[in-house]
Amino acid sequence: MTDRGVRGRFAGRTAVVTGSTRGIGAAVARRLVEEGANVVVTGRSADEGDAVAADLASRAAANGTEGDAHFVRADMRRPEDVEALVRTTADVYGGVDVLVNNAGVQTETTAAAATMDDWEFVLETDFRSFWLCAKHAVEHMPEGGAIVNMSSNHAFATMPGLFPYNAVKSGINGMTRAMALELGPHGIRVNTVNPGWIEVERTTDELADDDRQRVEQIHPLGRIGEPDDVAGTVAFLASDDAAFVTGASLLVDGGRSAVMQDHTFVEYARPIRSEDGRTRTELRSD
Repeated sequence: MTDRGVRGRFAGRTAVVTGSTRGIGAAVARRLVEEGANVVVTGRSADEGDAVAADLASRAAANGTEGDAHFVRADMRRPEDVEALVRTTADVYGGVDVLVNNAGVQTETTAAAATMDDWEFVLETDFRSFWLCAKHAVEHMPEGGAIVNMSSNHAFATMPGLFPYNAVKSGINGMTRAMALELGPHGIRVNTVNPGWIEVERTTDELADDDRQRVEQIHPLGRIGEPDDVAGTVAFLASDDAAFVTGASLLVDGGRSAVMQDHTFVEYARPIRSEDGRTRTELRSD
C-alpha cells in the first residue's frame, strides 16, 4: 500500500475509472484499490486491461486490503459500450459508488485546421462519454456517491494548436457545475481535477533534456507532476473527506498557474541552500 493512502477509506465501495490501462487512470485505479475499493478498469486493449486488473487484485491481496479489480473492455466513443460498462459493473459488484471520468485524447490542431474527424474524435471521447458515463452510473449510485471528472489546466489558460482539446477541457468544468447542481439533492457530489504537466508518455516522451529543465523551472515546486499526485487528489474528492465539496474544479499543477511570467519567475527567484540545510528564496532587487 502506498504510504500516502488512507487504508480502508473505500472499503465496500465500487469505483469505475475510465481510461485506466495506463498513465493517470492506472494510478487512480491503483490508489482506490489500495484504499479498499473494488475498481473496474476500462480501456480498448483487453491485454493491457487484464494485466492492470490482475496487478491491482494482486496488490490488494498482498497488502491485505479489501479491494478487488475487474476489467471491462470499452471504447468511450461507443455509447453502447459505455452503457454496457456501467451495467456490467452493477452486475459484478452491485452498484457504482464512484465514477472517475478520465478517458481522454487530443489532437495538435488549430481551430482553423481542425477537421470534423478531429472534432468528433475529441468531443466523443473527452466530453460526450463523460456525460454518458455519469448518466448511466447515477442509476446505480447511492446517496453519498461521487463523480470526479478529469479536465486540465488548459481549462484556465491554454496555448495555440490544441483545439478542440482545450475548448473541451473548459466545457468539462462547466459540465461538472451543471451535474453538481442536479445531483446534489440526490446526495451525489461532482467535482473536477485539472492536472498540469504530469509524467506520462503523452506529455514527456518528446521532451529533450533542455526542454524538460525549462518546464521544471516554470513550476514553483520545481518539478513535473507524477500520476500519483493526481491520484491522491481524485481519492480525496471521491471520499467522505470531501463530503461538503461539490461543483469544484481543483488545479493540480505544482503552482504553474500562479506564475504570471515564466521567464521573470525563473530570473528573480533563486533557491538558496543555507548552512543549516534549509532552503530559502533569494529575491533580486534589480
